Amino acid sequence: MQSWAEHFRAGGVFMWPIVVVSVMVLGLVIERVVTLYFTAAADRAELLKILQKLIGAGQIDRAQKLLASNRSPVSKVLRAGLEGYETSPKVAQLLMDEAALTELPRLEARTGYLAMLSNVATLTGLLGTIVGLIHSFAAVARADAATKSAKLADGISEAMNCTAFGLLVAIPALIMYAVLSSRAHHLADDVHQASIALYNFLIKAEVPRTDAKTKSEG
Repeated sequence: MQSWAEHFRAGGVFMWPIVVVSVMVLGLVIERVVTLYFTAAADRAELLKILQKLIGAGQIDRAQKLLASNRSPVSKVLRAGLEGYETSPKVAQLLMDEAALTELPRLEARTGYLAMLSNVATLTGLLGTIVGLIHSFAAVARADAATKSAKLADGISEAMNCTAFGLLVAIPALIMYAVLSSRAHHLADDVHQASIALYNFLIKAEVPRTDAKTKSEG
């Protein structure tokens, strides 16, 4: 059985572009996994539960410190909302919308390149296949009867190896594109749901806060 190195050599010159694409895919996948599953991860339900208690107790400073300690988009958006708390819940909602416009594109950044690179790997493998078949038939046309079968086999080997390696890169890239896109959409939904929940908390807390301010002013 041939080794991977032998298959690679048999694939010809178009194997190198496929290698470049595979390195780009690997780098993108690692970066996106770290971002979407670690840096941007947050327990939305638990975070909102704690915030509700702090807001209800009027401990806005503690709530802001809690959110500042987390780098997730949900925390950044909610923190922006708390900055408008002293003005009104409406202002808080506008600030959260503004922060979401900054944070949400970062969740989907560069993920789409995986689909593009998957197509590039497939098409590069197909191009290598076509070139290999051209080489095969051209060699057969010029070769004598004794070497025709060997030339044909070499050309077909080049063609098939290019196709195989192209698909070996394209299929995982496409799978990871689907997985990471789904994760990005899930995190975006968390941001939207959390901002609405915080707005509702602030609406409920506005009446006692307003009453407290009125009494202190009186």
